Amino acid sequence: MYRPADASAVLNALEHPTVTSIADKYGKTPAQVVLRWQIEHGVVAIPKSVKPHRIAENIDIFDFKLTAAEVASVDALDTGVRGGPDPEAINLATYPKKVEND
Repeated sequence: MYRPADASAVLNALEHPTVTSIADKYGKTPAQVVLRWQIEHGVVAIPKSVKPHRIAENIDIFDFKLTAAEVASVDALDTGVRGGPDPEAINLATYPKKVEND
């Protein structure tokens, strides 16, 4: 999820037509396409789910590969807008969490 400058833009990459069309092509979910895209980039993907069917889907990404053009089309979705807080802004004043060391 991100907050695009264009208010009419798709907010969730899993709903973007680029991702959903690739998912349809391979008979996969959009989340599987994004996980595969991360693998294609050599990124270690750490998906999280407590639902057995989603856990199974998360591992079922090794029976297809994205083409170079598909990887590039997902790459092109990057707007440069962060989906989370700026790491430079995280400090004890903005995120007052104390971690106990045992």
